[in-house]
Amino acid sequence: MTGIVRCSLATLVYLFSFSLSYGFQSSDVMLPKTYKGQELINWMWSEKLDGIRGRWTGREMLTKRGHKIDVPPYFTENFPPFPLDGEIWGGRQTYEKTSSIVLTSGQDKGWDTLLYGVFDAPEAGRSIEQRLQKTKKWFTEHPSKYGFIIAQQRLKDRAELAQRLKEIEDLGGEGIVVVKMGSMYTNGRSVEVLKVKTFDDTEAMVIGYSPGKGKHYGKVGALLVELAGDRKISFKIGTGLSDKVRENPPPIGAMITFKYTGFYASGKPKFPSFIRVRNVDGKYH
Repeated sequence: MTGIVRCSLATLVYLFSFSLSYGFQSSDVMLPKTYKGQELINWMWSEKLDGIRGRWTGREMLTKRGHKIDVPPYFTENFPPFPLDGEIWGGRQTYEKTSSIVLTSGQDKGWDTLLYGVFDAPEAGRSIEQRLQKTKKWFTEHPSKYGFIIAQQRLKDRAELAQRLKEIEDLGGEGIVVVKMGSMYTNGRSVEVLKVKTFDDTEAMVIGYSPGKGKHYGKVGALLVELAGDRKISFKIGTGLSDKVRENPPPIGAMITFKYTGFYASGKPKFPSFIRVRNVDGKYH
């Protein structure tokens, strides 16, 4: 491997069409904004499950981009006829395993090891409390082996938020989601739903690689990526890559998640560190 491997013209055309179709359009589902230390009065908190976002339409499961997920019938048995919003989850620190199971179409390779955690029901009522109450009533009357409602607890103050966040992260969890009591379901980024972590993370597209040196000779030294929110901003991510990832890096065109600690004036993220591959073919994002 010599120098930086860049995309061919054909690949660039593919990436352009990919970005229009998948990773860079606004979503039609409710998404959280990032907590920035604001006062939280009359809010509820729950653990942020690190899985695959799943939208139950009442008949089938979709990704947040609207792609159908091939779910075995037994998994959604006794799910309600009304829409749900939740996370397909295999437990803490199992994202790669969960993603592998969900991405395998036409085969059941472990769905019985997963659960579906419900955090909302878009059409089930006006307030978040009413929506969850209707969902709870349904599952009480129609027990499901795989569906459950993610516990929501009223938050006292920022001190409790910091305490709960530390407890969850110490257990290997990703973070916390807080939602304002009485809030209604709206599409797009909502100021009434916030994700809380000890670091920020976002996504980038892999467009090439740089070679490894020293102990990483013959492997990938860093990923060359473009920021999902602004593809004019390109940079390298070398921190956080395991030996396995360096030997078999995410393919060009893959979306990855990385963490960072703010931005430089140029718009490039500070201290970017690889977390995981978000998708391979653009279907799940």
